[in-house]
Amino acid sequence: MDNAVALVQAYLRTNGYFTVTEYPVFKAARGGGYSAATDLDVLAFRFPGAGRPLAGGTDGPAGFAPDPALGAPGDRPDMIVGEVKEGKAELNRAARDPRVLAAVLARFGCSSPAAAQRAATDLVRSGRTEVGTHEARLVAFGVRVDAAVSPPYHRVSLGHVTGFLEDYIREYWGLLHHGQFKDPAFGFLVTLEKARRSTGGA
Repeated sequence: MDNAVALVQAYLRTNGYFTVTEYPVFKAARGGGYSAATDLDVLAFRFPGAGRPLAGGTDGPAGFAPDPALGAPGDRPDMIVGEVKEGKAELNRAARDPRVLAAVLARFGCSSPAAAQRAATDLVRSGRTEVGTHEARLVAFGVRVDAAVSPPYHRVSLGHVTGFLEDYIREYWGLLHHGQFKDPAFGFLVTLEKARRSTGGA
């Protein structure tokens, strides 16, 4: 998995999202058969009220609202179709293709194939759309967020993503240092924090 995608996955999971990364989408090929259209970097879904992990029992940390920088709706499920760049935060052509987005919406059961096409067109135009009982949104993650442009989709910088994860690990260190984490990016950041605290005598 790409390092930047791994960081974004850890960030979304920490904010209560289920994630799928590098999701392949196919298209009909001329003359019959199929070919790969693209791989979408990250798809994520969050139920209302999902939050940071709770410890067993009644004395663990309380839940929380997701990071405001994500722009998530607080009262209904949220689905993110995300693009991750190590340069400017922007969506590539495939992530703005209504045919690709319609295939994803239909494949994940968000709507019927016919309704998915209409929803995908709206998603490209405004960056978000209502699909059944939840909202679907386009979000671009990248090293740079160009303030001079205002695309219809949401953007989050990788610097913010990294800072959020580091702050979260420090805030909940009393709980997290007991765990073993298989998520590659999150586990690496936890290991770094262990090393820092060991060096500092904590």
